[in-house]
Amino acid sequence: MTPTIRQAVFRLVLSQISINTVMTGMRMAGPLMVLRQGQGALTAGLLMSLFAVSQVLLALPAGRLTNRYGLRKPVWLAAALVVTGAALGAIWPRLEVLCVSALLCGAANNLTLISVQRHAGLLTETPAQLRQVFSWMAIGPSASNFLGPMMAGVVIDAAGYRVAFLALAFVPMVALALIGRVTEIDRVAPPEGEPKGSAWDLLRNAAFARLMAVNWAMASCWNVHSFIVPLIGVERGVSATVIGSILGSFAIAATVIRVLIPCLARHLHEATVIGGAMLVSGLVLGAYPFAPNPWWMGMASALLGLVLGSVQPMVMSALHQITPRHRHAEALALRTMAINGSSAIMPTVFGLAGAYVGAAGVSWAVGLLVGGLAWLPRSLRGLLDQPPGPQRVMGR
Repeated sequence: MTPTIRQAVFRLVLSQISINTVMTGMRMAGPLMVLRQGQGALTAGLLMSLFAVSQVLLALPAGRLTNRYGLRKPVWLAAALVVTGAALGAIWPRLEVLCVSALLCGAANNLTLISVQRHAGLLTETPAQLRQVFSWMAIGPSASNFLGPMMAGVVIDAAGYRVAFLALAFVPMVALALIGRVTEIDRVAPPEGEPKGSAWDLLRNAAFARLMAVNWAMASCWNVHSFIVPLIGVERGVSATVIGSILGSFAIAATVIRVLIPCLARHLHEATVIGGAMLVSGLVLGAYPFAPNPWWMGMASALLGLVLGSVQPMVMSALHQITPRHRHAEALALRTMAINGSSAIMPTVFGLAGAYVGAAGVSWAVGLLVGGLAWLPRSLRGLLDQPPGPQRVMGR
């Protein structure tokens, strides 16, 4: 990457982290407060689901807004939404208000994600730059998934929930300070004479539909791993600390591979990495139930984290190569809908299936599905060697 692109990506990542940290902090603190008030696990679960609901429902409007206004206005709006959500929780820490906060924070996170990812894609000029850029961008969610809950937990123990919500409300100031220093990119106009279509029309493109199928399959691997590790751990009498450590090894490995990919981007190809990751994921999920002890489970978890962590940057790079530049935001919105829809639905599906076939059956079924779809990335290989193309840059 050139120094200019590197500097812009650095600011985009920090801006995304600052807004996403509020959402992840609220997503931990809100349900925790509800549970400690004695309102039950069902209420806490429904509250947590609202963070994903708004991201599914508002993904396409967020994509259209980003296509129209670019980067700064959507991020400013996202910052306003997330600050409002956290501030409402600080002023009125009640369940009904926290439900509104959850919807606002989820919408803000979605808007930020789509706008910064679209802008990052438009900064690039080669497939190698796409892989590098989105490897760095993928670090943002990993960092905020750690920072938000950690910050909220520390402040809650020290000063209570109101102060924790208020502290989170100040974090987006980082995004407001940085995003104004990123050079805006002019709107990419569609080819002359091209009819205006719906975002759903993108699914008629066979390559895009296959990529979404791959993305959904890999998202299912993330979800099933989060489901089976606690279930297997409980079945075997493993302590909560050990279960948390096993899941932690997954997160650490996923972050490590995303740091390494920018250094290897020139030697990697999206189809090869994604196809290999699907095969390895299928094998690991198939072998998971046979892990004889927590050490083996931890190693399997770390291996799964490595392969799944490598997929997101490659999927993002492929998405930006196979969709027209003027429709990137819509494509990102559809991907966001698929991921959040999977996160909202699949745990329930896994839970129902697990009641009949157990954790091992669920793990084997998803492993077989993912391994069986490993041929899909190979069919995209011929479409993934084209440069993204030039773009016009506006002045600040």
